[in-house]
Amino acid sequence: MASTSPTHPSKSAAPPDGLLHGLESITLRATDGASAVVTLHGAHVVSWIPAACGEMLYLSPRSAFAAGQAIRGGVPVIFPQFSTRGPGMRHGFARVLPWQLVREEQFDGGAGAVLRLTDSAATRAAWEHRFELQLAVRVGGDRLSLTLTCRNTGESAFDFMAALHTYLRTDGIERTVLHGLGGRPYWDAVDGTGKVQQADELRFDGELDRVYGAVAGDLDLCAPVAGAGRRLGIRQSGFEDVVVWNPGAVKCAGLADMQPDGWRHMVCVEAACIERPCVLQPGELWRGVQTLSLSDADAADKPWSQHGCVSGP
Repeated sequence: MASTSPTHPSKSAAPPDGLLHGLESITLRATDGASAVVTLHGAHVVSWIPAACGEMLYLSPRSAFAAGQAIRGGVPVIFPQFSTRGPGMRHGFARVLPWQLVREEQFDGGAGAVLRLTDSAATRAAWEHRFELQLAVRVGGDRLSLTLTCRNTGESAFDFMAALHTYLRTDGIERTVLHGLGGRPYWDAVDGTGKVQQADELRFDGELDRVYGAVAGDLDLCAPVAGAGRRLGIRQSGFEDVVVWNPGAVKCAGLADMQPDGWRHMVCVEAACIERPCVLQPGELWRGVQTLSLSDADAADKPWSQHGCVSGP
């Protein structure tokens, strides 16, 4: 795992002045029109618009946008702890701290940026280790690529958990299907038991909170988005686990930073290292990648039924 080497943002919502709800942000624009918006707060990707589609990420209209508070939606960076699986802050501190912009870049018509977070007195008070995190964001065409790296810059080994807590948009959770997890064991956080998913199709009809361990192979999310059935390919490397989460109606109603019907418009498919925390010796580097690829964006002339996709809102 380690080596030594109405409420969603739209194309017009990308902030030209570098601010999003008062937070410093970077807007990445590819030559084909694809774009992504990243805040320096948490290195948080809050928007992804492929060249031939509308917004693909869910961002809660009730989310906080303030120092020290987590943004609800987009792609939060989870580090060094997942959920409450440890003594520290829930989901770690990386998502609520300011990151530095290392560089912006252009490549083959696409656009990208690299952001960095290093240990400080504040992080060491919560987690004693020295580290450097980098998040590289690349957008272009139908693809968004996120690469998270962690380097141990200290003199002793440490272990950590990490995840890209990706909130994907759907116009109807009841018509949303995730493929590729059939036969996989998972931990059901709703009832606290281990289970095995029997069917290839995962559908959503209530609260769902699962950690699938040691997932190999790509996933496909079929969902109605922007008036058509969309198939989103989800690929990861370096991350061993997949988390799938939707709060359902009851839990969503208790979340102050989501609308009561917000659960109908999102599903989290997260690339994660949870079941086997990553271990880094001094100087070692870990890398995890999640890539989202929109395919067959125009559902009108595609045989969606064979993929479990449904065209139309």
